[in-house]
Amino acid sequence: MQTANIFSFHGGIHPPENKAQSLQLPLGKPSLPSELILPLGQHIGQSSRPLVKVGDKVLKGETIAINNGFLSSFLHAPTSGTIAAIEERLIAHPSGLSDLCIILTPDGNETWTTLEPLSNWQDISKTDVLAYLSEMGIIGMGGAGFPTQVKLQGAHKNPLTHFIINAAECEPYITADDMLIREKTLELVLGIEILQHLVEADNVVIGIEDNKPTAIAALKSLLIKRNSKIQLAVVPTKYPSGGEKQLIQLLTGKEVPSGQYPADIGILCQNVGTCVAVHDAITLGKPLISRFTTLTGDALKNPQNVEVLLGTPVAHLLDYADSEKKKLSRLIMGGPMMGYTLDSAAVPIVKTSNCILAASKKELPAPAPEQACIRCGMCEQACPASLLPQQLLWFSKSQEFEKAEHHNLFDCIECGACSYVCPSSIPLVQYYRHSKSSIREAREANVKSDLAKQRFEARKARQDAEAAEKEAKRLARQKATSSKATDAKKAAPAKVAPTAAAPISDESKKLKVDIAIGKSKLKKLQKLLLEAQENEHIEEINNLQLQVTDQEKTLAALEEQLAKTAAEAPVAATATTTAKPSPAPVSDELKKAKVDVALIGVKLKKLQKQLADTPDDQELKDKITAFEVDLKAAQDTVSKLSESPQPSSNAATPEPKAAISDELKKLKIDAAIAKAAVKKVEKALKKAEEIQAPEIESIRQQLQEAQQRADELEKALANPQDASQKTEAAPNSADADAAKKRKIDLAIAKAGVKKAEKNIQLLKEQGKDESEIEASEWPKKLIEAQEKLATLEKEQATEQTVPAAAAPVSAANVDADAAKKRKIDLAIAKAGVKKAEKNIQLLKEQGKDESEIEASEWPKKLIEAQEKLTALEAEESTPAAAPVSAPVGKTTDAVTKSEAKAEPEMDLANQIKKEKIAVALAKAQINKLNKRLESTPEEADSIKQEIASTEQRLHSAEALLEKLIHSQTNMQENR
Repeated sequence: MQTANIFSFHGGIHPPENKAQSLQLPLGKPSLPSELILPLGQHIGQSSRPLVKVGDKVLKGETIAINNGFLSSFLHAPTSGTIAAIEERLIAHPSGLSDLCIILTPDGNETWTTLEPLSNWQDISKTDVLAYLSEMGIIGMGGAGFPTQVKLQGAHKNPLTHFIINAAECEPYITADDMLIREKTLELVLGIEILQHLVEADNVVIGIEDNKPTAIAALKSLLIKRNSKIQLAVVPTKYPSGGEKQLIQLLTGKEVPSGQYPADIGILCQNVGTCVAVHDAITLGKPLISRFTTLTGDALKNPQNVEVLLGTPVAHLLDYADSEKKKLSRLIMGGPMMGYTLDSAAVPIVKTSNCILAASKKELPAPAPEQACIRCGMCEQACPASLLPQQLLWFSKSQEFEKAEHHNLFDCIECGACSYVCPSSIPLVQYYRHSKSSIREAREANVKSDLAKQRFEARKARQDAEAAEKEAKRLARQKATSSKATDAKKAAPAKVAPTAAAPISDESKKLKVDIAIGKSKLKKLQKLLLEAQENEHIEEINNLQLQVTDQEKTLAALEEQLAKTAAEAPVAATATTTAKPSPAPVSDELKKAKVDVALIGVKLKKLQKQLADTPDDQELKDKITAFEVDLKAAQDTVSKLSESPQPSSNAATPEPKAAISDELKKLKIDAAIAKAAVKKVEKALKKAEEIQAPEIESIRQQLQEAQQRADELEKALANPQDASQKTEAAPNSADADAAKKRKIDLAIAKAGVKKAEKNIQLLKEQGKDESEIEASEWPKKLIEAQEKLATLEKEQATEQTVPAAAAPVSAANVDADAAKKRKIDLAIAKAGVKKAEKNIQLLKEQGKDESEIEASEWPKKLIEAQEKLTALEAEESTPAAAPVSAPVGKTTDAVTKSEAKAEPEMDLANQIKKEKIAVALAKAQINKLNKRLESTPEEADSIKQEIASTEQRLHSAEALLEKLIHSQTNMQENR
C-alpha cells in the first residue's frame, strides 16, 4: 500500500459533523414493506421502459425494466412477488411531482432468480463487461446517478493518469459510505480492482476524510495484507472535499477547467458504493437492488445505518427507526447542505438515496428572513469553485444571464457553502438554480427557433426552385410554339401539317410524382435511421433498416419504369400523323368529378389515420362514414362520365349542369349526415335501454324522426332531377342561408365548449390544483361557451317552431317544437346541477368545513337546479296532449292524473338529492377532522368528539337516504 500526496482547494467550510448519532448501532436490515415503489427514472437520462405488466409474478433479481436509450439503465425486482400496478406515484425529487412507477407486492419468500456471475471478466473484451454492468443496472451511487457503463466508456477519450475512489463523505449527518467500508472492505477492494482492469489507470487512489478512523484502519489493514498498489489518501475534514472536482484537486493538485469534465484531463472518479455494486454484479451475479442508507435526526429514537431494498417507502424506515411525530419538523432526502425537503413520507428509496434526515425544529430551524447584501465577501472566501457569488447574485436578480454565464455560473456545484456563511441569510444557491434553469430554457428555445428557421429557408428555396423550373418550362413551350407557327407558314403550299412534339403522357407524370414522393419518404427514413443509430435503439435500427431497403427497391423500380415509358414515347409520337384526329377534350364536369375523388380520398385517409390514434372516437367514425359515401358517389360519377361519349370540339356547347351537380352533392352530404345521425341515435337508444333510462320514449321518437329524414333524402337522391326541380321551385333561399349560418354558429359554440373542457383537463394532468385552474381563463370560457351553446340551441328550436307564412299551423308541429324546447331546457337544467355540484366539490377540496359550504351560494343553487331539473323531468315523462279532435275533458283528466303522480315523485327526488348532499358533506367533514387529528394531536379529545357526532349524523343521513331510495323504487314499480 502506498500513501498519496495531499494538496488543497480554495474555500470550504466546517459545519457541525453530527455523524456520531448514526454510528452507535450496528447495520440494520428493515423488514419487507407491504409494497415496493420502483420509479422508472432512478438515474440521470431517459427513464427505463417496463418489461412487465400488471399481474405478472417476478423473482428477486429479475429484470422488470430495460434501458431506454444511450443514457439509461436497467431495473430489477428487489424481492419476489406480484406486479400490482404500473402508475404515477410521488417520487423523491425537489419538485415534489409524481412519476411512472412499478408497484411490487412482496410474497415474503425472497425467491431469487437464476444468478449468472461473469467469472471470465478478465478474459473477455471490456465492451462485453460494460454491457454486462449495464444489464445489472449499475449507476453512480454518490451523485446524480450517471450510468456506470457510460462513464467508463467516456474515460477512454484520453489516457487516464488517476483513478480516484471517492470515500470522503463530507456532508454532515451522512455515514452510509463509512458503514459500507467497515462492513464490506474486501468487496470494496475487489470491486476497485475490477474497475482498475477496465479503465487501465496508472494510479488508483482512495480519498477518505480523517474523521473515519475505523474505516481507515480497515482499509489499511486489508491493502497491506493483499500487498495492493492501491493508494490510500487521508484528507483533512472540510466541506465540500467530497465534491468530484474538489477531491481531484486535493489528491492530484490539478484543477478541472471550466466547462470540461475530469476525463478531459485524464482522471476518473467512482463512489465506494458503485465499486461494491460492481463486485456483487460480476462476482456474485447480483443486480443492484439494495443500498446502504443513513437514518438520522433528532426525531428518530434509534438513528442508524440500514441496508434497504430499493423501492422501500420512507415511512416504513421511519417506523423502523422509531420516529417521534411530535418532534418531526422537516424530512430531508440527503444531507442538510445539498439535500431537499420531502413533502410526503410515502416516497420510495432509490439508487441514489444515501440519507434520510428526520430533523426537529430546534435541529434545523426555519431560515432567517433575507436581508440586503452588506458586501462582506465571506461567500467568495467560502466558495470551493473559486467563483464570485456576490456578482452572480446581482446578475441573477437583474436577469443578466449572459453576464452570469461569463462569470462561470455553471461551474457552481450548489454545495450551499456561500449560503451557510452569508450573514444576511440570502439563499444564494436558490438564485443560481433559477438562473441555470432559465438559461437552459432559453437555449432550448433558441435551438427550436434555429430549426424552424432552417425549415422555413429550405421550404422557401424549394418553392423558388419549383417556380423557376415552371417558368423555364413555360418559356420553352412558348419558344416551341412560335417555331412551330413559323414552320407551318413556310409549309403552307404543301397543305401538310408538321408532326407535333409528343406531349408528356399522364403515366409519365404520375411516375414522376411517385418518384418525388418516394425520394422524400426515403430521406425521412434515412434521417430516422441515423437518429436511432446515434441513440443505439437496436429494435428501431433493425425495423428502419428494413423500411429503407424496401423503399430503395421501390424507388429503383419506379425509375426503371419511367425510363421505359420515356423510351416508348418517341415511337408513339412518330406513329402519329397529321391525318389522325385529335383526341376528344375531357369535359369540365369529368375533371371536376376527378378532383372531388382526389380531395375526398385525401381527407378520408387523414381521418382514418386520426381514428387509428383514437379508435373510440364516435364522431370521427361518423365523419369517416360520411366521407366514404361521398367518395363512392364521386367515383360513380367519374365512371359514368368516363363511359358516356365526350363532346367533340365541333359539337354544340352543352347546357351547363353545374346547378344539378351542386344540388346532387348537397343531397349526398345531407344523406350521409342523416345516416350518421340515425346510427348515433340508435346507439343512444341501446345505451338507454341497458340502464332503463326514463327518456327511452323520447329517444325512440328521435330515432323515428331521424330515420324518416334519412329515407326522404335517399328517395331524393334516387331522383336527383326531381329534387333539383323542387329546389328551383323553392323561393326562399335566404332562409336556407340563415339556417346554414345557424348551424355554423352552433358548431363553433360546441367546439368552444370542447376546447375549454380539453384545456381544463390538460391543466389537471399538469398537476394544477383546483384554485389554480379556477384562476385561469378556461372555467370562465367554458361557462360562457355552454351558455352561448344553450342560447343558440334555444334560438334554433324557437325558429323551427315559427311556421312559414303560407303554411297552416298544425298541432303535430307545435307539439314537436314544444318537445324540442323542453329538451333544451332540460339540458340547461342538467348543466346547472353539474356546475353547482362541481363548485361544492371544489370547496371541499379547498378544505372548507360544512358550515362554510352551507354559507356559500352553491348548496342553495344546487337545490334550485335540482328542483327545476326534477320538474322538467316530470314534465318530460307526462304523456303528450291529445290531438285537437280528441275530447277535451279526457285530455284534461289524463294531464291532471299525471301531475298528481308527478308531484310526490318530485318531492321524493328532491329529498333524495338533499340527503345525498348531507351524506357527502358529513364524509368531507370526517376526512377533515381526521387530518386535524394527525396534525394537532394535543386537541385529540375534542376532535374525536366532533368525529363521533359527525359519524352519527352520517349514519342517520345514510339510513334515511336508503329508505327514500326504496320508496322511490316502489313508487316507480307501482306506476
